Amino acid sequence: MEIFNEIKSKDDQEKQKFVHRSLADVQRAKLEKLMKNPDKPVIIPELARKDKEYNAPSFVRNVMGSSAGAGSGEFHVYRHLRRKEYARQKHLKMECETERLNEEYQQRLEDNQRKAEDKTSKKRAKRLKKKMKGKGKKKLKMNENSNEVSDKSEESEEEKSDEEGSDTKTEQTSDTKNDQNGESTTDTTQQETSDKEHQEDDDGGK
Repeated sequence: MEIFNEIKSKDDQEKQKFVHRSLADVQRAKLEKLMKNPDKPVIIPELARKDKEYNAPSFVRNVMGSSAGAGSGEFHVYRHLRRKEYARQKHLKMECETERLNEEYQQRLEDNQRKAEDKTSKKRAKRLKKKMKGKGKKKLKMNENSNEVSDKSEESEEEKSDEEGSDTKTEQTSDTKNDQNGESTTDTTQQETSDKEHQEDDDGGK
C-alpha cells in the first residue's frame, strides 16, 4: 500500500508538524494574512442578477402552432417563440406569487400590530384602573385625616368657647360684686354726710 503523505526527513517532519487550532486561531490567521498586504483589492461578490423583465402583453395573438413549423425551415423559429412564451408565462406566475406573498406578509404584519395594540391597551387600562384605585384610597385616607383634624379643631374651639364663657361669667360676677360694694360704700358715705349735717344743725340750734 502506497502512502502519499509519508515524511522522508526530520526537517520536513518538523516543518509539517500538525497543530490543533481552534476557530479563533483560524480567524486570527486569516486576519493576519489579510493585514500582510492591505493594498490588495478585495473582491466582493455581486448580488444575483434579476430575471429579465418581459414587457410583452398578457394576450399574444398569432401564436405559431407545433405543426406549422414541422418539416420546414421555420421549426427553429417555432422553438424560439415557444421558449420565449414559456419564459413570459413563468415570469407572470412569479410576479403573481410574489404579490400574493407580499400581501400575506403585510396582512400578517397588520394582524400582529393590531394584536400588540390590543394587548398594550388592555394592560394600559389595567394600570390606569389600578392607579385610580390607589388614588381613591389615598383620597379616602386624606378625607379621613381631614375629618379627624376638623373634629379636633371643632373640639378645641368648643373648649375655647367654654373657657371664654366661664371667664366672662367670672368677670360678670366680679363686676356685680364690685358694683354692690361701690353702692354700699356710697350709701355709707351718704349716711355719714347726713349724720354730720344733723350734728351741725343740732349744734347751731343750741
